Amino acid sequence: MPLSPHSTATTASMRWLPGLLLATFVIGTDDFIIAGILPELAVDFDVTEAAAGQLVTVFSLVYAVAAPVMALLTARLSRRKLIVGGLTVFALVNAATVFAPSYAALMALRVAAALVGATITPAAFATAGSLAPPERSGRAIGVVAAGLTVSLIVGVPVGSWLGELFGWQSTFALVATLTGAAVIITGTTLPAIPGPPATGLRERLTLLRRPSVLSCVVGTVIGATAGFMPYTFIAPVVTDLTGVERTLIPVTIGVIGVAGAIGTVAGGRLNDRWGPDRTILTLMAVMATTTVLLALAGPLFGGNAPYWLLLTVLAVWGAAVWAYNPPMNARALRLAAEAGTEAVALNTSGLYIGIAVAGALGGAALTTGNGALLLAVSGTVVILGLVFMTWAIRRFPSSAPLNQ
Repeated sequence: MPLSPHSTATTASMRWLPGLLLATFVIGTDDFIIAGILPELAVDFDVTEAAAGQLVTVFSLVYAVAAPVMALLTARLSRRKLIVGGLTVFALVNAATVFAPSYAALMALRVAAALVGATITPAAFATAGSLAPPERSGRAIGVVAAGLTVSLIVGVPVGSWLGELFGWQSTFALVATLTGAAVIITGTTLPAIPGPPATGLRERLTLLRRPSVLSCVVGTVIGATAGFMPYTFIAPVVTDLTGVERTLIPVTIGVIGVAGAIGTVAGGRLNDRWGPDRTILTLMAVMATTTVLLALAGPLFGGNAPYWLLLTVLAVWGAAVWAYNPPMNARALRLAAEAGTEAVALNTSGLYIGIAVAGALGGAALTTGNGALLLAVSGTVVILGLVFMTWAIRRFPSSAPLNQ
């Protein structure tokens, strides 16, 4: 077996789980924090905020491309060495970012951070799912995924606040410090986990062409596209639908973040109870229903929808959006078996590709219309995704033979 048996005391206690949670938390914070310190970066490096925003674009694109490639290159490494070593490099990169002398240097360091993050995150998901007892694997993946969600509601606001008070350098110093803590925790709690059996590059690339696994990636791209369209442009969406002041936007983001954190854990629990296939279709149905309701709120209320009503629907929507990833990763793990880390890496790439597509589609929708049109486009995407995943699950059920 590629990973250590479930019967070990370390695995049974799952005391390694907080370390993996902290690992995804610091990576998520590092990824999303740029948006919160854009003005400070633009001033210090004498560039426009649009140019500073390219740090986010480059990070996401590098992450999407690097995740499957790094999974292949690091396939033979011990999972413990990979995660602990990767976190060590991640801490050093963020520490170096504090002293970045130029915009070009900062961009290079962001590329390095994306490469390392793309290596660690899929390994953390796959390790959690494989180390946990079978009946708790989905829950373990959900806890690790919650690190990304919590980074949005804790890490990013705190990092932005520090950047405003003490300069953007303090934000990266915080990330470096927390990553150092993750190195210590994972180094002392993760059991020795051998890498997957050695296979050739051609065999690994076969996984990338396996229809069952690629259907997971497509489903992840669709889910991320539909989910991140409203989230990325939540401010114009809320103001267009309700007419409220933008001072309520942080409240909206906070409610969505809390709902998303709950949803991430709930997605793992539902996966353990129902299996990934039923969970995925249920969550997509909830996403479709809530998105359509939000889209209809604009014309129905004429731009004056009750804020409390909108917030309630957004909370349910946010929980479903963030609950979607754990069962998709669990499905990929089941279908890919011995190449689970590589399959999760592909899914991670799909997530970031979906985020990029969401920005493009959402921006186009807002340019030609308003928040209601953006929600209509998002709803259309998720409905098409529900149709696609219904077909994919019937064609490639997660309980099917693992050679499809």
